[in-house]
Amino acid sequence: MTRKSYFEDFLVGATLSLGEHTFSQDEMIAFAEKFDPQPVHIDPDAALKSDYGGLIASGLYTCSVMMGMLTRQVLLDSSAMGSTGIDEIRWLKPVRPGDTMTVSLVIEGARLSHTRFDRGVIVMRWDGANQHGEQVVYVRAKLMFGRRPPPAMDSLLV
Repeated sequence: MTRKSYFEDFLVGATLSLGEHTFSQDEMIAFAEKFDPQPVHIDPDAALKSDYGGLIASGLYTCSVMMGMLTRQVLLDSSAMGSTGIDEIRWLKPVRPGDTMTVSLVIEGARLSHTRFDRGVIVMRWDGANQHGEQVVYVRAKLMFGRRPPPAMDSLLV
């Protein structure tokens, strides 16, 4: 049985590997056709003539991939209570078909809620690096997590 993660489990300065994802051209185009249909994302011929010199993944797609990794590795087995928002996204280098992005999670800050004592806010940064070790994207966000419940009174009695 896996252990549920609570606010107290996220230590400032800790880093967690979320895994890796290899971007396929078909996957990139399918996402972009539906959500970000710019020629540089959906048309390989037009993309060749662009400043990028070829097809690149939509930045929104790279963020969606990272969110999926965060959800599967952390959020599904946690006391996550939603997000107060994304504070910053930076796309630093293009992601191309065949690139493999490795994603890590860095805990940058933690504070208890000022109004709701059952939760706290974690400041996280998700870093994505390509197969050459170059950082291609990062996202900084604040997520709320429930605090660990106090032990039951009967477990305190000896």
